[in-house]
Amino acid sequence: MYPGTWAETTPEKLAIVMTGSGRSLTYRQLDDNSRRTAHFLRDTVGLATGDSVVVVSDNVPEALELYWAGVRIGLYVTFANSHLTAAEADYIIENSGARVLFVSANLADLASRLQVGGVEHRLVFGGTSPGFESYEAVRDAASDEPIEDQPRGDTMLYSSGTTGRPKGIKRPLTGQQVTEMSNMSAVLQLLYGMTEETVYLSPAPAYHAAPMAFMAAVQSLGGTVVMMEKFDPEGVLEAVQRFGVTETQMVPTHFVRMLKLPEDVRTGYDLSSLKMVIHAAAPCPPDVKRAMIDWLGPIIMEYYSSTEAAGSTFIDSATWLEHPGSVGRPTTEGSLHICGPDGAELGPGEVGTVYFASATESRPFSYHGDEAKSLSAEHPEHPNWTTVGDLGYVDEDGFLYLTDRSSFMIISGGVNIYPQEIENVFTLHPAVADIGVIGVPDAEMGERVVAFVEPAPGVEPSDALAGELESFARQHLSGFKVPREFHFRETLPRTPTGKMVKGKLRDEYASTVG
Repeated sequence: MYPGTWAETTPEKLAIVMTGSGRSLTYRQLDDNSRRTAHFLRDTVGLATGDSVVVVSDNVPEALELYWAGVRIGLYVTFANSHLTAAEADYIIENSGARVLFVSANLADLASRLQVGGVEHRLVFGGTSPGFESYEAVRDAASDEPIEDQPRGDTMLYSSGTTGRPKGIKRPLTGQQVTEMSNMSAVLQLLYGMTEETVYLSPAPAYHAAPMAFMAAVQSLGGTVVMMEKFDPEGVLEAVQRFGVTETQMVPTHFVRMLKLPEDVRTGYDLSSLKMVIHAAAPCPPDVKRAMIDWLGPIIMEYYSSTEAAGSTFIDSATWLEHPGSVGRPTTEGSLHICGPDGAELGPGEVGTVYFASATESRPFSYHGDEAKSLSAEHPEHPNWTTVGDLGYVDEDGFLYLTDRSSFMIISGGVNIYPQEIENVFTLHPAVADIGVIGVPDAEMGERVVAFVEPAPGVEPSDALAGELESFARQHLSGFKVPREFHFRETLPRTPTGKMVKGKLRDEYASTVG
């Protein structure tokens, strides 16, 4: 199913509405606009199944319109992070092989600095930008005829780039027609119970994998997407009350900011319509998740997956309370494997690399234009077992617990230290707004633990505060895990999905501290 299905049955129903501007698209408008754009891409530009386009957008309705325009004619649609530098965006545009670039007029400054070599058509929506054609003019001049052959395309998104250059994650096209039920729509329907009655709040950037995938799947099912221009903790509560939101998806940093709202604000909104709060993208500290369940009830659902979509786990609130800290069991039986450095499978409680086995006999994704990176994701003996570099273990009941990413692990005096465990201890500390823990070279121990801290509003950085945090850490952690240094910063580098960009912390330490 796709918006065209609902344009026929419920044409005036809202497919998407913005919480701030109030801008919206009905299913009829979404289908009409995406169909005309698809005609332009296929008939005028000459794009064929498997070709690519790039969209650089903020959170606006056109993001979904352009998604459907490409996906309904078999294209790969790449959404580039709107916070990238011009050089970073140029790399993605060139690497993707896109012949068409769409840019939001709200990002005109970025658009003016793009080189975009090889791009044949540059279009701007929502306004004007020098060197760009009007998207709306091109769209409205295109054919409005039905499209008979509509092979389902996909997104080709680029990894967050927390370490190294972003990688384009490319999955084989399914061969389905867009009118058929997609795998993602089936997941939302079967696992989360979403239907055409769903009112789904999306507070995260549309250019990320999960927000776009969930919004598109909700529209495939005929529900309404409520999109925030940007996340605001009280704004989430207001949106739930105003639009009667039934489901939403967040990341742990959203939870932390909401929990730090004043009590009278948290209790001042009617949240009775809310049936489910889904979270993923980054590990959630157990204290934070328990506090969310205490507040909203047992409606907190968690899944673990990745942009590569090689596998996933799921856990509901009741099960999590029995297995606190777990991200659940695999959604496909027998797909989860924990392996040591030599590829051998490990037993319960042993930390290793997390692999998922696909139903196919080969790797279910590739990193576009980088075969070496693609091969590095494979298990040494099972090509259809793949990893994104996360570390974890399973318990006796088969529940997965993540410890950290392999690239973040600290080895001090021959002992493995997982920064995530240290960061979790400080998440709800009243003096800490954010924290990132890294390992830095140490002549005696190999590496030592260093913490970067963003103090809470009104808290001044000081040696006394560093001493207080060290003392707090010693109450909750083994001595060898306690940070040896605390460095204070106004803000820490996180992606909008909550992942700490630790490469930047390492670079900063090496250049200014080390």
